[in-house]
Amino acid sequence: MPNFDGRLFRPVSTSANGEAGTDTVFHYRQTGDVVWATYTGGQVKHGTLVALMDAGGSLDMRYQHLASDGTLRTGICHSTLEVLADGRYRLHERWRWTEPHDGGEGHSVVEEFAPA
Repeated sequence: MPNFDGRLFRPVSTSANGEAGTDTVFHYRQTGDVVWATYTGGQVKHGTLVALMDAGGSLDMRYQHLASDGTLRTGICHSTLEVLADGRYRLHERWRWTEPHDGGEGHSVVEEFAPA
């Protein structure tokens, strides 16, 4: 079973309507099939997510954050795990804003990185 606990991620690409950018850092934690993270940086003042992981490492998640403009945002995301040749994780994400309702949907790729 994949282990997300303690891994750090940042986006390497995202749709134009996404708010997490290359300066947003996600800190993941895990217990069993429950995965959660906090994230901050760029247009995100503070965010959290919670997910259920399947046996292959795909995540069914819900996220929420406070944007730098003071807007509260929520959404749904499905992330598919890819393990890179060097053992780092890459997540291919398809997401949809649920609040505000007109936020649309998109896709992102986030990759694990080593802390400096």
